[in-house]
Amino acid sequence: MREVVVNSPRVVGYSCLEGIKCEIQNDNFKRERFDVSYPHGKLHLGSKTHVMGILNVTPDSFYDGKRYNTVKNAVNHALKMVEEGADIIDVGGESTRPGAYPVSEEEELKRVIPLIKLLSKQVRKPISIDTYKARVAEKAIDAGASIINDIGGLLMDKHMAKVAAEAKVPVIIMHKKGKPRTMQKHPIRKNVMSEIISYLRKSVSRAIEAGIDESKIILDPGIGFGKTLHQNLEILKRLRELKSMGFPLLIGTSRKKFIGTILKLSTQERLYGTLATLAVAVMNGAHIMRVHDVCEAVQVVRMCDAIGNS
Repeated sequence: MREVVVNSPRVVGYSCLEGIKCEIQNDNFKRERFDVSYPHGKLHLGSKTHVMGILNVTPDSFYDGKRYNTVKNAVNHALKMVEEGADIIDVGGESTRPGAYPVSEEEELKRVIPLIKLLSKQVRKPISIDTYKARVAEKAIDAGASIINDIGGLLMDKHMAKVAAEAKVPVIIMHKKGKPRTMQKHPIRKNVMSEIISYLRKSVSRAIEAGIDESKIILDPGIGFGKTLHQNLEILKRLRELKSMGFPLLIGTSRKKFIGTILKLSTQERLYGTLATLAVAVMNGAHIMRVHDVCEAVQVVRMCDAIGNS
């Protein structure tokens, strides 16, 4: 068995990836601030909470499906989000809502590449590509994207880690249980935090083995992806346990079903519930908020930052 020293959680664990033993020997678990460089810039995470604006160019996303299905409409919305204070624009060409059907690689490329090419010429903020397909990520980076947001945690497409390493771009590694089509039928059945941390360790191991610099890794616990309502709440409550892994955290709760279930509200009515989850996440140490409603989210995170830094 090969032994690899990985700067992540301060524990010794075994990965199912090629029998790699991961021994951790650093103090990253104490860190609050991270500088994450991307082509032509750097994210200073921790100096303030960053807001990632969601730009879905899909016909079936659970909240904004069909709204931005032309390049012109999508670009205009992205420019509006930047004006409202978005730090990152996250472009996605395949819905990963619970129950969603996958789309072909070619269809996803057709949706996102023309948009990214045009958008990268008009905004100075980094563009992330929301995909689990390595070829889509590679083409998106060539078109002007500078961050990979992978719901597959580098584990769905074996080439994804190599693409990120060769491009030298940050990668957002998310935990999920199962596939979007069926994930809510078979949610996590054991300790949710243990399951998430174990999964993310495997993903981090794969990232570092592929040559991704650990300073470019961001973690996402995947709220709503194969979790029950109470597990989603537990993740928000126990975020600081994930911080102990030694990487910055991204949280995505925007208008998700667990909020609607608790408040008995439709997707269109979940703004205030979403903002409450953002406040909790910021106060518990999250670095990036992935949201549909940028203007309102920016106000919430600024107030939380002011309180936290006072």
